[in-house]
Amino acid sequence: MEEPFSVRIEVRGYETDTQGHLNQAVYLQYAEHARWSILRRGGIEQQDLLARGVGPVALETNIRYLRELRAGDEMDVECVFEWSEGKVFRIRQTIRKTDGTVSAEVTAVGGLLDLSERKLLKDPREVFEELASDPSVFGL
Repeated sequence: MEEPFSVRIEVRGYETDTQGHLNQAVYLQYAEHARWSILRRGGIEQQDLLARGVGPVALETNIRYLRELRAGDEMDVECVFEWSEGKVFRIRQTIRKTDGTVSAEVTAVGGLLDLSERKLLKDPREVFEELASDPSVFGL
């Protein structure tokens, strides 16, 4: 099996809380950064989506915090797309320290919004396949 896409991030001091742990809201920012990074890796830029008249939307996000992260820790944020029939897809993300310790698991449900109709597209896979230079990055 091919390794999942990942992006390396280092925890910055100002991202920590009063206990010295990574602030819980920053996990969402790391996950979002990784999702935009995988889009770019597959050849899809934000302006490509806007030119097509669509935008990605988060419909649900769940985070399981497993091990703390502190300033200076490096981690890889993995992204794996999971497709089903219909309007939505899942993105499973693992936030893993470089020593292999899993710090958090993020599961997001998303879709592609038609920006003029303000409705989810019936099959977001079609747009990913159309715009991507490498659809395999998205499991297509």
